[in-house]
Amino acid sequence: MPAPNRDPREVIREEAVWRPRILAALAAGPMTVPEIAEAIGAPTHEAVVWVMGLRRYGWLAEIKGSDADGYFRYEATGRVS
Repeated sequence: MPAPNRDPREVIREEAVWRPRILAALAAGPMTVPEIAEAIGAPTHEAVVWVMGLRRYGWLAEIKGSDADGYFRYEATGRVS
């Protein structure tokens, strides 16, 4: 059963909580958003919000070119807070 949709503001506020988990998952190598979501145990529609935020603020970088399903892979940039 899919996770219920939560208020987007609530999802966005949780980015700081999920950031270390996302970065730890990416330590194994670049991943797509669905792969990241599976690795951290979160719904894909919420993981995409966090990944886009991390990308915007320089924590993640998109690798050029998509996979066979059209998903881009993301990698950690090595930024430290």
